[in-house]
Amino acid sequence: MTERVLILDFGSQVTQLIARRLRENGVYCEIHPFKLAEERLVAFAPKAIILSGGPASVTEAASPRAPQRVFEMGVPVLGICYGQQTMCAQLGGRVATSDHREFGRAFIEVIEDCALFEGLWPKGSREQVWMSHGDRVEALPPGFRAVAVSEGAPFAVVADDRRRFYGTMFHPEVVHTPQGAALLRNFTHRVAGCRGDWTMAAFRAQAIERIRAQVGHGRVVCGLSGGVDSSVAAALLHEAIGDQLTCIFVDHGLLRAGEAQEVVSLFRDHYNIPLIHRDASELFLGKLEGVGDPEMKRKIIGATFVEVFDAEAHRVGGAEFLAQGTLYPDVIESVSFTGGPSVTIKSHHNVGGLPERMNLKLVEPLRELFKDEVRALGRELGLPERLVKRHPFPGPGLAIRIPGEVTREKLAILRKADAIYLEEIRNAGLYDAIWQAFAVLLPVKTVGVMGDGRSYDHVCALRAVTSTDGMTADYFPFPHDFLGRAATRIVNEVRGINRVVYDITSKPPGTIEWE
Repeated sequence: MTERVLILDFGSQVTQLIARRLRENGVYCEIHPFKLAEERLVAFAPKAIILSGGPASVTEAASPRAPQRVFEMGVPVLGICYGQQTMCAQLGGRVATSDHREFGRAFIEVIEDCALFEGLWPKGSREQVWMSHGDRVEALPPGFRAVAVSEGAPFAVVADDRRRFYGTMFHPEVVHTPQGAALLRNFTHRVAGCRGDWTMAAFRAQAIERIRAQVGHGRVVCGLSGGVDSSVAAALLHEAIGDQLTCIFVDHGLLRAGEAQEVVSLFRDHYNIPLIHRDASELFLGKLEGVGDPEMKRKIIGATFVEVFDAEAHRVGGAEFLAQGTLYPDVIESVSFTGGPSVTIKSHHNVGGLPERMNLKLVEPLRELFKDEVRALGRELGLPERLVKRHPFPGPGLAIRIPGEVTREKLAILRKADAIYLEEIRNAGLYDAIWQAFAVLLPVKTVGVMGDGRSYDHVCALRAVTSTDGMTADYFPFPHDFLGRAATRIVNEVRGINRVVYDITSKPPGTIEWE
C-alpha cells in the first residue's frame, strides 16, 4: 500500500469522520493516538498528516502535543481545531482562551486565496462552517498567513504555503460544513498529491495476501453469527485459505425467525464452507431462567458463548488461529487518545476474553474497514445482497429486546412480532433507508378489548433509526399508514400482544447499540 495518510487523534468525538471523508475520496488512511512513537511515525511513511480536534486546551501545560517529528518530515500537515492550535503553539505562535467562543454553525470570510480553497471558496466569499472551540490562535508562527477569519477567530484558516502546513478552526469532516469534504479532498489530492486510487478490489487482493502470509498452512476457526461482519470475514478467509478455515456457528436460541436456517444454508450448502452448527439453545435458556437484570443477562450469554465456542473449537484439530469480524471503529474505540490499546474485544458480540482463554492467535481481516466498506467488500466477494444489507443486530439477540426474564413464551411472541415488522418494512421498500429496526417486548401488560372479549397481554414497541456512522442516530419518520398497517398485523397475528407503540427516541453520540 503506497499511499497512506496518517490521522493523529487528540480525542475528538468526530475523528472517525475525518477518515470516512478521506476514504470516500479513495485515499487510504489510519487513525492513531497522538502519542504515536517516533519510530512508528516514520515507519508509517505518511503521504500527509492530519491533526484532529480534541477536548483539551492548549493553554494548559499538560495538554496533548503532536510529536515534533510531524513537522520535520517534509509532508503536508493539516490541523483541525485543536490540531490547528497545537500546531501553531508548537511552531512559535500563541493560543489563548477566548471570550468569544464558537459552537455550532458559523461563517468565515475568505480573505486570501489558498490551495485548500481552490475551486471552492473564492477570495471575498462568505462560507458556512461548523465550529467547536473556546480557545483560538492569537499570534501566528513564522511563515504562516491568515486566509480566512470569523467573528470568534481572527485566524479561522491559516496557511504556510512553503511547508504545506494548514490549519482550520472549523471541522471540515462534519456534514454541517457543506464544502468540508471537498476541502479535505483538496488537501489530499492537490496539496499532498494523493492519487485517490484505493478501491475495494485492491483491498480484497491485499487482504488475501496478508491472510495467507499470516496463516501459512495453519488452521483457522471463525465465529460465525450470520451478521454482515462475521459473514464477510468468513467469505474472505475462505477465498484466501479454503478448507483451512472452519466456521463455528453457536445458535443460542435468541436469534430472529429463520436466521439459524439461513446461516447454515448459505455457508454450508451454498458456499460449501466447513461449518460446525451447535444448537445450544436449551443450555442458554436454562442459564437465563429467572434472570432479569440486563447486564447479568449479557454476562451469562457471553460466558456461555465462550464455553460452547471453546468446546467446539477443540474439536477442530490443530486450530492455531481465531478469526473475528473486528471493524475499524472497534479498533479506534479500543484505543483512547490518552491511553494504550485495550484487550477488550467488542462486548456487544459477547466474546470478551475468548482469545486469552483459547490461546489462539487472532486474525482480523476487516480491522481496517468501516461498516459501509465491509458491505462493499461483501458485494465484491459476491455475497447475496440481502445479507450484505442486513441491519446490525447485536450478539445477545432477542435477549436484550425482552426486558426482564427471558422465557420461551416471550421469545416466541417477540420473534413473530419482529418478523412481521421487518416484513412490512421490506414490503414498503424502506429497509435500505433504515440503519436498524427491531421490535421490543416491553415489561408491562395492558388490558385491551379484542372483539367481544377482554385481554391482558404484552405491549410491543417498534424501533427504527437512521444513521450514517452507527455512532449517532435519529428515529425513522414512518408514514402513519405504515405504522397502522404494521401494528394491526401484529395485534391480529401475534397471540399475546394487544398493543403496539412506536419509539421515537434518538440515539446519542458514543453509544454502540439500542437496548
